[in-house]
Amino acid sequence: MADADPQKTFNVHDAKTQLSKLMDRAHAGEEILLAKAGQPWARLVPLDHAPAVKPKRQPGGLKVLREIPDSVWFDPLPEDELELWEGKRLDKYFP
Repeated sequence: MADADPQKTFNVHDAKTQLSKLMDRAHAGEEILLAKAGQPWARLVPLDHAPAVKPKRQPGGLKVLREIPDSVWFDPLPEDELELWEGKRLDKYFP
């Protein structure tokens, strides 16, 4: 492998201490090489695309909820369970 340009090559320790500056240089279009034990190991380059824009959320996107029958959501509780939830027949369980 050819020797890398020392102005654009940084060992891991130096890169950690100057990461912010190196990111600015890469963002400006410069290619930065990161080296480990003097050997080129990784490349810091600018992204070639703009950040993805999230699409606006559309309500009702979970189609699986449309397949659940209404009885699951709207059937009332049996009378004895409803009384327990309302605290009316607790003496049956706590004499």
